[in-house]
Parts: sequence; structure tokens; C-alpha cells
Amino acid sequence: MGERYPNADQLETIFADYQRLKEENAALRQLLAVNGISIPAQQKIASPPPANPEVHDPAVDERSGKGAKIALFRSLFRGREDVYAFRMRFKNGDWGYVPASIRDWKAVLSAEGALKRKIDQKTRKLLPLTDDVFRQHLEGKQTIGIYPLLLDETCWFLAVDFDKKSWQEDASAFLETCRDLGVSAAIERSRSGNGGHVWIFFERAIPAATARKLGSLILTRTMDRRHQLGMDSYDRFFPNQDTMPKGGFGNLIALPLQWIPRQNDNSVFLDSDFRPYPDQWSFLSCVQKMAPDRVEALVYEAMRTGNIIGVRISLTDEDDEAKPWTMPPSQRRIPQPIEGSLRRISLCPPRTEFRSRRHNPG
Repeated sequence: MGERYPNADQLETIFADYQRLKEENAALRQLLAVNGISIPAQQKIASPPPANPEVHDPAVDERSGKGAKIALFRSLFRGREDVYAFRMRFKNGDWGYVPASIRDWKAVLSAEGALKRKIDQKTRKLLPLTDDVFRQHLEGKQTIGIYPLLLDETCWFLAVDFDKKSWQEDASAFLETCRDLGVSAAIERSRSGNGGHVWIFFERAIPAATARKLGSLILTRTMDRRHQLGMDSYDRFFPNQDTMPKGGFGNLIALPLQWIPRQNDNSVFLDSDFRPYPDQWSFLSCVQKMAPDRVEALVYEAMRTGNIIGVRISLTDEDDEAKPWTMPPSQRRIPQPIEGSLRRISLCPPRTEFRSRRHNPG
């Protein structure tokens, strides 16, 4: 008799078990790193195939068909696929992003006050991210934002946001540190033209906490090298959270290569002189992804030596997500001044009349 091979269901179960063990292993490695325990050397083993195999032509360029371009695009800019956001203009003239969904407006409008949001979340039907959605983005018919933090609190990429006048200088320094560490990174000018995103892609989804620690390491090394200048233009990481916020999706990031800003050389990838690559698709075809083992090794060494700074976590909540027009462009709240007069209080030193029970016969 010939060899018996596992059927499709058995293969799926085996692969699911393998992925679970890999995730547990990554979590244990992170725990060891936090406690300063070295990881024993291990024999290299072949990496498993990704959970969602990337099927795209490695030689995509400007002349390629839409299908090949979308496949390449989706293989890089991967986030949650069960939900996405789109950019829209509201009645007051402000722009913002909202989750794409079919809403039960009758139920929402019949609710009162704070119940409207709860009813909306309960009754809306979120729309999935499809090839057609990507096509409309690339053709300029709508602007799409994706949620990089997955439900299992992993991510496929890390993006670093730079803005303000010094964004090019600071991004250049950040990219130089990436090269020193052997980290492949790509710089994109934002749709406004007044900032940029540095993108680092991974071969498979890794814990968001680990990805953000990698960003913190690169940021720390960059600031150490040019501490006299600082990194004033650094704004945030995407994903902006280590864990999924309760009732939310985490912060979104707008996708690059939207047709309309591309006409002004914005929302495009740039070379070391901040000039747009003449063939954006040919450049993306050559982008290298970072191996998870390499990320873990860099993060472990940085934590062992203390060469890493903490980064702020976004406090954006579901209210902000439901009302993006109330947020400034950076999506960070501006601290409000305290109104009214402040009451002066006096702190008195503790009284010294206390004596312990042992010395008090009464």
C-alpha cells in the first residue's frame, strides 16, 4: 500500500496547532527577555508557510495589470480584513475616517443620548476589505484606512509617523539607524506632503508589542546618535497599541498610493534624496520583509542592555473613532486649560507624637 497523506482538514488542524505553539514560543521568549534571562541557542529550522500565502508576481511594475498590483499591495499592507475605514467629509466641512459599514439608521436615530453609539455598534454591519475596495483606493475613488492591529494582537508591519518641518531630516536619521541594524525600511510621503511614514514589513504577523519595541529601539539609537537635535517630528507608531482596546479597533493608518495625492507626488514612496521612485510598483516588488527571529533578537538584546525607551500609547477611544471630525489631524487630543481658580493647599509634616505600642504601657 502507498503512503497515507493527511487530508485537508487534518492539515488545517496540524497547521493551527503549529501556529499556536509558535505564538506561545514568542510570548515565552518575550517573558524571558523582560526578566533578563538569556535564550539558549537552538538549531535553525525551516520557517512554516504563512497563514495566508502571498500570491503575487514578484516582477510587478507600472505596466502590470490591476490584479497583479492589488495582489502585491495586499501582500504588504496587511491589517484586519473584516473591517476597514474610509475618508469622508462631514457637514461641518471637516474630514475624517469612519469604519465602513451598513447602518440601521432607524434604530440609531430612535435612540436617545449616549445610547445612540451603543445601538450603532450593536446594529451596524461592518464591511470587509476586498480587492474591489483596494482598487477604488488606487484609482482615487475613495481613500482607505486599515487597522493594523489584528484580533490576536499581532501585526504585519510597523509604520512610524513623522510630521512638522523637520520630518525629512528626522526620517533620514531614522532610516540610517535602520540600515545600521540591518532593518529594511521604506519611506512614504504623506498625502498632505507635510510628513512621512517609514514602513517596516514582516514575513509573518508578530506580536504588536514586539513590533513597537523594535520601533522604540530604532528611535532610541537614532536619538542617541543625534541627541543634540532630537526627534521633534516623531509622532507615533502604527499599530499604536500593544493590545486591542476594549470595544474598538485600534488606530488606523491611511494606505499609500491613492491616485489623487499621487498627482502632486504625495502618498508615494521616496528614494534617499526624497524623490519619488519613477516606478512605484517596481520598487514595492523589491521591498524586503523582516524575519520574526531577527526582530526578536534585536528586541531581546536592546532590553537586556537597557538600550530602549518607552513610547506613548494612544488613548483614542471608540468615541473618537465614531466622531473623527472632532480630532485634530494627528488624531491626538490637545490638552485643555484648567478653567477657574485653583485652591491653594498646605502640606504639613507628620506629627511626631506617635509612639509605638511597645513603648506605651497604657
